[in-house]
Amino acid sequence: MGKSTQPRRADAERNIAAILATATRLLVADPGVSVAEIAKAAGVGRVTLYGHFPSRESLVDAVLREAVDRAELALSGLDLDGVPAVQAMDRLIGSSWEILDRHSRLFVAADRALPAERIRERHDRPLARVEQLIARGMDEGAFRTDLPLSWLVSTFFGLLHNAAGEIEAGRLPREQAAEVLTRTLRSVLAA
Repeated sequence: MGKSTQPRRADAERNIAAILATATRLLVADPGVSVAEIAKAAGVGRVTLYGHFPSRESLVDAVLREAVDRAELALSGLDLDGVPAVQAMDRLIGSSWEILDRHSRLFVAADRALPAERIRERHDRPLARVEQLIARGMDEGAFRTDLPLSWLVSTFFGLLHNAAGEIEAGRLPREQAAEVLTRTLRSVLAA
């Protein structure tokens, strides 16, 4: 009995990894891809997929969590403390946008499948970095202080995700997004 549980656990882990990798790839290609298509491409049955992820929402949530974790790891290497807040914000916007751009269609899928509050919860760690930076900019006198810090953080988050939606809808050229975001957020944050 003890022997058979170990291979199943290893199989389950491999299945989960295959499902998540495949779901990420397919959701980036097509935010509306079906769970059945994801299962087939991952080489598992729908019953297996639903055994690990009981709904499309739970699958998209797991994919989003992994994507945000990878983004957080990439952003943690940025030197934001060694430069003035305005310059640090430009770096953060540029790096954040590069990451979001690679996964923009995934975030479109998340917007369709998950409640807004869940998406926001998944971004707690990256948003803490934004909050610290905006607070520092306020202390330096570079960023406005007439609006609540939480509102400015929410605005940053909302604008990044709206840019992904605008690109998806064909209203914002992908190659202009980083500049549009930087200019918009500079004006929103300016003292």
